[in-house]
Amino acid sequence: MSSVKVKKPSRMKGIVTLILIIVILWASALNTEVSFQKLWAGLPNMGTLLEEMFPPDWSYFKSITEPMLATIRMAVLGTTFGGIVAIPVALLSSSNVVRIPVIYQIARFIMNLIRTIPELLLAALFVPIFGIGEIPGILAISVFSFGIIAKLFYEAIEAIDPGPLEAMTAVGANKIQWIFFGVIPQVLAHYMSFFLYSFEINIRAAAILGYVGAGGIGLFLNNALGFFQYDRVLSIIIYTFIVVLIVDAISNKIREKLL
Repeated sequence: MSSVKVKKPSRMKGIVTLILIIVILWASALNTEVSFQKLWAGLPNMGTLLEEMFPPDWSYFKSITEPMLATIRMAVLGTTFGGIVAIPVALLSSSNVVRIPVIYQIARFIMNLIRTIPELLLAALFVPIFGIGEIPGILAISVFSFGIIAKLFYEAIEAIDPGPLEAMTAVGANKIQWIFFGVIPQVLAHYMSFFLYSFEINIRAAAILGYVGAGGIGLFLNNALGFFQYDRVLSIIIYTFIVVLIVDAISNKIREKLL
Protein backbone atom coordinates (compact mmCIF):
# COMPACT_ATOMS: atom_id res chain seq x y z
CA MET A 1 0.00 0.00 0.00
CA SER A 2 1.31 3.41 -0.91
CA SER A 3 1.25 5.98 1.83
CA VAL A 4 -0.36 9.29 1.09
CA LYS A 5 1.58 12.27 2.30
CA VAL A 6 -0.52 14.98 3.87
CA LYS A 7 0.78 18.42 3.09
CA LYS A 8 1.16 20.49 6.21
CA PRO A 9 -0.24 24.00 6.11
CA SER A 10 2.40 26.61 5.45
CA ARG A 11 3.71 28.32 8.59
CA MET A 12 4.16 31.54 6.63
CA LYS A 13 0.47 31.51 5.68
CA GLY A 14 -0.51 31.32 9.35
CA ILE A 15 1.86 34.15 10.27
CA VAL A 16 0.53 36.38 7.47
CA THR A 17 -3.07 35.65 8.57
CA LEU A 18 -2.25 36.53 12.18
CA ILE A 19 -0.56 39.78 11.14
CA LEU A 20 -3.53 40.67 8.96
CA ILE A 21 -5.96 40.11 11.84
CA ILE A 22 -3.84 42.24 14.17
CA VAL A 23 -3.66 45.05 11.60
CA ILE A 24 -7.45 44.97 11.09
CA LEU A 25 -8.08 45.07 14.86
CA TRP A 26 -5.56 47.87 15.36
CA ALA A 27 -7.01 49.94 12.48
CA SER A 28 -10.55 49.41 13.76
CA ALA A 29 -9.59 50.49 17.28
CA LEU A 30 -7.74 53.52 15.93
CA ASN A 31 -10.66 54.71 13.81
CA THR A 32 -13.22 54.15 16.56
CA GLU A 33 -10.95 55.83 19.15
CA VAL A 34 -11.00 52.79 21.44
CA SER A 35 -8.22 52.60 23.99
CA PHE A 36 -7.46 50.82 27.24
CA GLN A 37 -6.77 54.21 28.82
CA LYS A 38 -10.37 55.31 28.27
CA LEU A 39 -11.62 51.97 29.56
CA TRP A 40 -9.51 52.30 32.69
CA ALA A 41 -10.64 55.90 33.20
CA GLY A 42 -14.30 54.84 32.98
CA LEU A 43 -14.05 52.02 35.52
CA PRO A 44 -14.83 54.29 38.53
CA ASN A 45 -18.02 55.46 36.78
CA MET A 46 -19.01 51.86 36.21
CA GLY A 47 -18.51 51.17 39.91
CA THR A 48 -20.67 54.17 40.83
CA LEU A 49 -23.42 52.97 38.51
CA LEU A 50 -23.38 49.49 40.04
CA GLU A 51 -23.63 50.98 43.54
CA GLU A 52 -26.73 52.93 42.50
CA MET A 53 -28.30 49.82 40.96
CA PHE A 54 -28.03 47.73 44.13
CA PRO A 55 -30.21 46.68 45.79
CA PRO A 56 -32.87 46.29 43.08
CA ASP A 57 -36.38 47.58 43.69
CA TRP A 58 -38.14 44.24 44.21
CA SER A 59 -41.53 45.91 44.64
CA TYR A 60 -41.24 47.18 41.06
CA PHE A 61 -41.77 43.64 39.76
CA LYS A 62 -45.54 44.07 40.18
CA SER A 63 -45.52 47.16 37.97
CA ILE A 64 -43.56 45.56 35.14
CA THR A 65 -45.33 42.19 34.97
CA GLU A 66 -47.94 43.41 32.49
CA PRO A 67 -45.35 45.13 30.24
CA MET A 68 -43.28 41.94 30.32
CA LEU A 69 -46.32 39.91 29.25
CA ALA A 70 -46.87 42.45 26.47
CA THR A 71 -43.26 41.91 25.39
CA ILE A 72 -43.81 38.15 25.25
CA ARG A 73 -47.02 38.65 23.25
CA MET A 74 -45.14 40.84 20.79
CA ALA A 75 -42.50 38.13 20.32
CA VAL A 76 -45.13 35.38 19.91
CA LEU A 77 -47.22 37.26 17.34
CA GLY A 78 -44.25 38.71 15.48
CA THR A 79 -42.47 35.37 15.19
CA THR A 80 -45.67 33.63 14.09
CA PHE A 81 -46.51 36.15 11.37
CA GLY A 82 -42.92 36.25 10.12
CA GLY A 83 -42.63 32.46 10.18
CA ILE A 84 -45.80 31.99 8.14
CA VAL A 85 -44.73 34.44 5.42
CA ALA A 86 -41.25 32.85 5.35
CA ILE A 87 -42.58 29.48 4.15
CA PRO A 88 -43.62 30.41 0.58
CA VAL A 89 -40.64 32.73 0.15
CA ALA A 90 -38.24 30.00 1.26
CA LEU A 91 -39.83 27.60 -1.23
CA LEU A 92 -39.51 30.18 -4.01
CA SER A 93 -35.85 30.73 -3.04
CA SER A 94 -34.92 27.05 -3.31
CA SER A 95 -33.36 26.05 -6.61
CA ASN A 96 -34.41 22.41 -6.20
CA VAL A 97 -38.07 23.44 -5.86
CA VAL A 98 -38.22 26.31 -8.35
CA ARG A 99 -36.20 25.47 -11.44
CA ILE A 100 -36.41 28.95 -12.97
CA PRO A 101 -33.31 30.95 -11.92
CA VAL A 102 -34.99 34.34 -12.32
CA ILE A 103 -37.68 33.48 -9.77
CA TYR A 104 -35.47 32.07 -7.03
CA GLN A 105 -32.83 34.77 -7.51
CA ILE A 106 -35.45 37.52 -7.10
CA ALA A 107 -36.88 35.76 -4.02
CA ARG A 108 -33.40 35.50 -2.50
CA PHE A 109 -32.67 39.15 -3.24
CA ILE A 110 -35.87 40.28 -1.48
CA MET A 111 -35.13 38.00 1.48
CA ASN A 112 -31.53 39.23 1.83
CA LEU A 113 -32.61 42.86 1.45
CA ILE A 114 -35.08 42.54 4.32
CA ARG A 115 -32.47 40.81 6.49
CA THR A 116 -30.19 43.87 6.30
CA ILE A 117 -32.67 46.09 8.19
CA PRO A 118 -32.30 45.86 12.00
CA GLU A 119 -35.34 45.56 14.25
CA LEU A 120 -34.83 48.91 15.97
CA LEU A 121 -34.80 50.70 12.63
CA LEU A 122 -37.92 48.84 11.52
CA ALA A 123 -39.70 49.76 14.76
CA ALA A 124 -38.59 53.40 14.37
CA LEU A 125 -40.13 53.41 10.88
CA PHE A 126 -43.41 51.80 12.00
CA VAL A 127 -43.97 54.02 15.08
CA PRO A 128 -44.71 57.21 13.06
CA ILE A 129 -47.12 55.21 10.90
CA PHE A 130 -49.06 53.26 13.55
CA GLY A 131 -48.30 55.31 16.66
CA ILE A 132 -46.72 54.33 19.96
CA GLY A 133 -47.74 50.87 21.12
CA GLU A 134 -47.28 47.17 20.49
CA ILE A 135 -48.30 47.12 16.81
CA PRO A 136 -45.02 48.68 15.54
CA GLY A 137 -43.08 46.20 17.68
CA ILE A 138 -45.04 43.24 16.34
CA LEU A 139 -44.51 44.38 12.74
CA ALA A 140 -40.81 44.97 13.29
CA ILE A 141 -40.38 41.52 14.83
CA SER A 142 -42.44 39.97 12.01
CA VAL A 143 -40.19 41.41 9.31
CA PHE A 144 -37.04 40.48 11.21
CA SER A 145 -38.28 36.92 11.88
CA PHE A 146 -39.22 36.53 8.24
CA GLY A 147 -35.64 37.31 7.19
CA ILE A 148 -34.05 34.86 9.61
CA ILE A 149 -36.48 31.95 9.17
CA ALA A 150 -36.70 32.27 5.38
CA LYS A 151 -32.90 32.23 5.05
CA LEU A 152 -32.38 29.17 7.26
CA PHE A 153 -35.44 27.37 5.88
CA TYR A 154 -34.50 27.68 2.23
CA GLU A 155 -31.00 26.37 2.98
CA ALA A 156 -32.57 23.36 4.73
CA ILE A 157 -34.86 22.77 1.73
CA GLU A 158 -31.92 22.77 -0.67
CA ALA A 159 -30.19 20.10 1.45
CA ILE A 160 -33.06 17.57 1.39
CA ASP A 161 -32.82 14.10 -0.11
CA PRO A 162 -33.87 14.32 -3.78
CA GLY A 163 -34.86 10.62 -3.91
CA PRO A 164 -38.49 10.99 -2.76
CA LEU A 165 -38.96 13.95 -5.08
CA GLU A 166 -37.70 11.99 -8.08
CA ALA A 167 -39.96 9.06 -7.19
CA MET A 168 -43.01 11.34 -6.91
CA THR A 169 -42.17 12.95 -10.24
CA ALA A 170 -41.92 9.52 -11.85
CA VAL A 171 -45.45 8.57 -10.76
CA GLY A 172 -46.89 11.85 -12.05
CA ALA A 173 -47.32 13.91 -8.87
CA ASN A 174 -48.12 17.57 -9.45
CA LYS A 175 -46.13 20.44 -7.90
CA ILE A 176 -48.44 20.89 -4.90
CA GLN A 177 -48.30 17.18 -4.04
CA TRP A 178 -44.56 17.25 -4.65
CA ILE A 179 -44.11 20.02 -2.06
CA PHE A 180 -46.57 18.77 0.56
CA PHE A 181 -45.56 15.10 0.51
CA GLY A 182 -41.94 15.28 -0.66
CA VAL A 183 -40.45 18.51 0.67
CA ILE A 184 -42.36 19.52 3.82
CA PRO A 185 -42.01 16.18 5.69
CA GLN A 186 -38.22 16.35 5.29
CA VAL A 187 -37.83 19.90 6.62
CA LEU A 188 -40.70 20.32 9.08
CA ALA A 189 -38.57 19.56 12.15
CA HIS A 190 -35.90 21.98 10.93
CA TYR A 191 -38.51 24.66 10.35
CA MET A 192 -39.83 24.35 13.89
CA SER A 193 -36.27 24.54 15.21
CA PHE A 194 -35.65 27.74 13.23
CA PHE A 195 -38.98 29.14 14.44
CA LEU A 196 -38.09 28.54 18.09
CA TYR A 197 -34.60 29.93 17.60
CA SER A 198 -36.08 33.10 16.12
CA PHE A 199 -38.54 33.33 19.02
CA GLU A 200 -35.68 33.22 21.52
CA ILE A 201 -33.96 36.10 19.73
CA ASN A 202 -37.18 38.08 19.53
CA ILE A 203 -37.83 37.86 23.27
CA ARG A 204 -34.55 39.69 23.83
CA ALA A 205 -35.14 42.13 20.98
CA ALA A 206 -38.70 42.95 22.04
CA ALA A 207 -37.37 44.04 25.44
CA ILE A 208 -35.51 46.99 23.88
CA LEU A 209 -37.93 47.99 21.11
CA GLY A 210 -39.66 50.28 23.60
CA TYR A 211 -36.77 52.70 23.21
CA VAL A 212 -38.36 53.86 19.96
CA GLY A 213 -41.93 53.66 21.26
CA ALA A 214 -42.77 50.11 20.19
CA GLY A 215 -44.31 49.13 23.53
CA GLY A 216 -43.44 46.41 26.00
CA ILE A 217 -40.92 46.42 28.82
CA GLY A 218 -38.57 48.63 26.80
CA LEU A 219 -40.72 51.69 27.49
CA PHE A 220 -40.34 51.18 31.24
CA LEU A 221 -36.61 50.59 30.86
CA ASN A 222 -36.26 53.80 28.88
CA ASN A 223 -38.22 55.77 31.48
CA ALA A 224 -36.22 54.31 34.38
CA LEU A 225 -32.95 55.24 32.70
CA GLY A 226 -34.24 58.70 31.87
CA PHE A 227 -35.10 59.40 35.50
CA PHE A 228 -31.86 57.79 36.78
CA GLN A 229 -33.84 55.15 38.68
CA TYR A 230 -31.09 52.57 38.42
CA ASP A 231 -32.55 50.29 41.09
CA ARG A 232 -35.60 49.89 38.85
CA VAL A 233 -33.33 49.38 35.85
CA LEU A 234 -31.73 46.43 37.63
CA SER A 235 -35.19 45.05 38.48
CA ILE A 236 -36.12 45.15 34.79
CA ILE A 237 -32.84 43.48 33.82
CA ILE A 238 -33.34 40.69 36.38
CA TYR A 239 -36.95 40.14 35.31
CA THR A 240 -35.96 40.01 31.63
CA PHE A 241 -33.08 37.65 32.42
CA ILE A 242 -35.42 35.24 34.23
CA VAL A 243 -37.93 35.26 31.37
CA VAL A 244 -35.22 34.69 28.77
CA LEU A 245 -33.78 31.77 30.76
CA ILE A 246 -37.22 30.12 31.03
CA VAL A 247 -37.95 30.61 27.32
CA ASP A 248 -34.51 29.27 26.34
CA ALA A 249 -34.92 26.19 28.53
CA ILE A 250 -38.36 25.36 27.11
CA SER A 251 -37.24 26.04 23.55
CA ASN A 252 -34.14 23.85 23.90
CA LYS A 253 -36.22 20.96 25.22
CA ILE A 254 -38.65 21.23 22.32
CA ARG A 255 -35.83 21.43 19.77
CA GLU A 256 -34.17 18.35 21.25
CA LYS A 257 -37.38 16.37 20.81
CA LEU A 258 -37.87 17.63 17.25
CA LEU A 259 -34.32 16.94 16.09
